[in-house]
Amino acid sequence: MPRRTYDHYCAVSRALDVIGDRWSLLVVRELSSGPRRYSDLFADLPGISTDMLATRLKELERDGILTRRKAGPRATTAVYQLTDTGAALRPVLDTLSTWGTPLLGERRTTDAVRAHWFALPLGRALTDKYGPGTITTHIGDTALHYVITDKGITHHDGPAPAPDRELRLTLSEAIEIATGATPLTDPEPAD
Repeated sequence: MPRRTYDHYCAVSRALDVIGDRWSLLVVRELSSGPRRYSDLFADLPGISTDMLATRLKELERDGILTRRKAGPRATTAVYQLTDTGAALRPVLDTLSTWGTPLLGERRTTDAVRAHWFALPLGRALTDKYGPGTITTHIGDTALHYVITDKGITHHDGPAPAPDRELRLTLSEAIEIATGATPLTDPEPAD
């Protein structure tokens, strides 16, 4: 299939030629905390078809946004991971998250939700409250950790090996903090 393009000599247009298709940035969002298997991506992108996911992964790989490698005991499982170029989209995701948070409103009964989708706004709340360090955050059964430095913040799947602090939230609490409805309480110092 030929590549679609806006044919505008404009940086925004060129960027959208690469990541502007439906689902592309959400795939990047899913990979921003670490490598994922196809089945994990499919499970955490409710509403995407298998054909659409396969197409987006191929396009993003072709454009240098992600890489695909074989893993597992027999190297039969595909694992997808952002390249440095793909990881450079994190500030774009963060800006979109900041812009979109006020648009959330009340959760509709038809809205899918995953705990890790609140990683970006929770990271902003943690950065605003704490200086550099590592914080493991548990949202229900989901664990992720943040590394906050003077150069920015990253989030990663799973707990940190030696966090400075730990935060335990229900999904409802995470949503309230992410939307600004409730302030962040002090995380426990890690043991």
